[in-house]
Amino acid sequence: MEADSSKAKLVAACVIGGIVLGASVVALHVAGPVAIPGLPPVDALRRRFRRRRRPVRVYMDGCFDMMHYGHCNALRQARALGDQLIVGVVSDDEITANKGPPVTPLRERMVMVGAVKWVDDVIPDAPYAITEEFMKKLFTEYNIDYIIHGDDPCLLPDGTDAYALAKNAGRYKQIKRTEGVSTTDIVGRMLLCVRERSASDRRNHSSLQRQFSSGHGQKIDDSGTGTGTRISHFLPTSRRIVQFSNSRGPGPDSRIVYIDGAFDLFHAGHVEILRLARGLGDFLLVGIHTDQTISSTRGPHRPIMNLHERSLSVLACRYVDEVIIGAPWDISKDMITTFNISLVVQGTIAENMDFAKDESHPYAVPMEMGIFRRLASPLDITTSTIIRRIVSNHEAYQKRNEKKEASEKKYYESKNFVNGE
Repeated sequence: MEADSSKAKLVAACVIGGIVLGASVVALHVAGPVAIPGLPPVDALRRRFRRRRRPVRVYMDGCFDMMHYGHCNALRQARALGDQLIVGVVSDDEITANKGPPVTPLRERMVMVGAVKWVDDVIPDAPYAITEEFMKKLFTEYNIDYIIHGDDPCLLPDGTDAYALAKNAGRYKQIKRTEGVSTTDIVGRMLLCVRERSASDRRNHSSLQRQFSSGHGQKIDDSGTGTGTRISHFLPTSRRIVQFSNSRGPGPDSRIVYIDGAFDLFHAGHVEILRLARGLGDFLLVGIHTDQTISSTRGPHRPIMNLHERSLSVLACRYVDEVIIGAPWDISKDMITTFNISLVVQGTIAENMDFAKDESHPYAVPMEMGIFRRLASPLDITTSTIIRRIVSNHEAYQKRNEKKEASEKKYYESKNFVNGE
């Protein structure tokens, strides 16, 4: 009996509570929203929620001339500060006016920047200095929340800060500069090669490649020019490789495409052939040859970038899923089985194509297996193309480097630790 009485009371309480709640809802609907002291209005909460849902958009600009892993790491850090990264690529004329002639034209730099996997959109012909008009355009038309730059100073020819307006507006954020490489440094390496070759009859230069590959010799230039050209002092770490990696493998039924090469001075030609290769399967595996392999096939002054530098540049490309760091020259059946490779490809524009005339060459096994394919390269660009651009106009680049090296030397002498990735 007591149990039945308790159930009856519970049912009655629920009915009464429902009636009271229903009446309250009807009253609120008739009377309209009621402001509760200490709480913001409902409309304000909705607006705030919508603002929170809007992705944070960050902007970073640059010349991105002879794009390298340092540029890519800067873009990776910038992307981490927001949800979407918009990148402005400075025009050829603006670079020439502020720094000297660019090595790679705008169209190639656009291809390179657009292929970086952390970039969501690209703005061509961005100004070298952010003017008030352009900054307003970024905030209103592109919905940019913050403007990003590295901790190294960016000064205009008149000595003023190129990002002063963004800083004054409170819309500026800073990232850590990636040390060990810069466009100035890479151009310097090639200029050093030119000087070394011109003096090759006077001394032995076999040590130059070892210094390229090992990252030793911060100051090699002994030609009397006093420019202090640095060979790579890049210090590879396992964490940096993880940061650049996709951290995912192929699925059990994935069609794995393999392409190999030096990928030295990673350029638009590399990007475009990787794009085509990726379109032929579900997973693109890229083999990157060792420094010793490249030296033996292309000469003692190659590669310009060492193995780890080249690996990071390739890993940053959105079309690449995984790389083999130090891939073998010959593609064996065991390698094809180990990586479950379905197709091996090569572009038609490549250096050292003479091996194709030999019966025994790197692609002999995949050819015999019927899984080799030659792809028509979209761009007629090789690493030698980039080097020729430097050599043909080396005096202009030498002057540009002398000016830039002074500012880089000042940065290294006065730098402090900056927390960042």
